Amino acid sequence: MPPQLIDAVHAWRIPLAGTLALLGLVLVYLRGWMRLRRAAPAGPWSWRLSAFIGGIAALWIAIWSPLAMVDHELLTVHMIQHLVLMTVAAPLILLGAPAMIMLRALNARFVIRSTGRVVPPRGPSAVFDVIAHPLVCWCAGTLVVVVWHVPAAFALAMSSQGWHAFQRATFLAAGLLFWWPVIQPWPSSAKWPRWCVPLYLFLATLPCDALSAFFAFCGRTVYPPHLCHSGASPEARLSDQVSAGALMWFWVTVAYLVPAIRVVVQILSPLGEENDAEGASALIER
Repeated sequence: MPPQLIDAVHAWRIPLAGTLALLGLVLVYLRGWMRLRRAAPAGPWSWRLSAFIGGIAALWIAIWSPLAMVDHELLTVHMIQHLVLMTVAAPLILLGAPAMIMLRALNARFVIRSTGRVVPPRGPSAVFDVIAHPLVCWCAGTLVVVVWHVPAAFALAMSSQGWHAFQRATFLAAGLLFWWPVIQPWPSSAKWPRWCVPLYLFLATLPCDALSAFFAFCGRTVYPPHLCHSGASPEARLSDQVSAGALMWFWVTVAYLVPAIRVVVQILSPLGEENDAEGASALIER
């Protein structure tokens, strides 16, 4: 374990405000989850609860664990933080069907029409359709990764706690947008044929591959020492940067390859699973 991380573990204190905020979110989710489980005991509620809690736990680890205390010291840890937010926390939260379950927790009757269906207001729905379009989601996920690794943007985030918090928030938001067309949680509907998803994921690996290759093979440190790796030798800083690039390449490849394979299997076995969106709509109407 790096000495910086050991020191961070010893100096770490649990962040009460952030931890309590996430616990409150989980409690609201649990309320809706229990209501839906009573309405439809045969539903896939156990794994949805596990996914949501896992996503919240990953979010907490990325932002408030000792890991987050050394992201100024090690670029590899900084990379892990961003990857956890985008490829672990975001998809797990979406797999928990948060919109459907939170609506039930907050009493969905207030937004159910006389037909019994939950329909968002026309204005927000139209805006949401644009934001949730696969092209917009792909661009959001890709641009956030590329822009924040530009040296000037990286320097801005590392020089201010406020900008650093904004950086983390944009990684999480971009992750939620990026995975939305892949997971298609309620109340989303497919904008493209399902076979486009593997291509969507493959194309998303290309900018990350280029960025990780640059970190690994450029032969020089990209970021100034006063922003990251302070006090380390040039050789140690370059080694850390190479490790960060290799980690990004491996992590992104696996994170995008696994769901792409799963989607291909689903396409080849169309009768193997029920349509999740239809099931979600039926449950929310009860």
